[in-house]
Amino acid sequence: MSRSDRGRVLGICGWSGSGKTTLVEYLVGELTANGLKVNAVKHSHHDVVLEPPHTDSARLRRAGAGEVMLVSPYRIAIARELRAQAEPSLGELLSRLSPADLTLVEGYKWEPMPKLEVHRPSLGRPALYLDDPHIVAVASDAQRPADAPARLAWLDLNDREAVLGWLNSWLTKNS
Repeated sequence: MSRSDRGRVLGICGWSGSGKTTLVEYLVGELTANGLKVNAVKHSHHDVVLEPPHTDSARLRRAGAGEVMLVSPYRIAIARELRAQAEPSLGELLSRLSPADLTLVEGYKWEPMPKLEVHRPSLGRPALYLDDPHIVAVASDAQRPADAPARLAWLDLNDREAVLGWLNSWLTKNS
């Protein structure tokens, strides 16, 4: 899934509290400032409340509408109620996005796509790259372990510009 008809896709994975969202926010800001069109997908294990319950769109959704599109001069939001249906696959979700140069996918660590792992050993959680051959790079606040596979790029999580440089190289290589 590194490249689809919608552009390149890179997963950003790691344990909760590792700094994934902070890194994705920085990367999106820098890449868009450099003229790239970037989409983002954020997976959550929690219920997501998109609007206050008293709004018209929430009332329509609660009344039974399968999807509600909320439109303003500033943004468009589509809320789809799953109502006991299975969560859509990542592929289906990506197909709903507008074309972009890159889509960063935060979460979906089980999906077979190229991924950058954000790893902080201080969290006490095991590194994901040990069991996931789709992880192509690790951004960490620790030195590269001697047993890290040679195929992995090892990046300093505290040097965001270096992570951005790696991503730009990855985009060029995978274009």
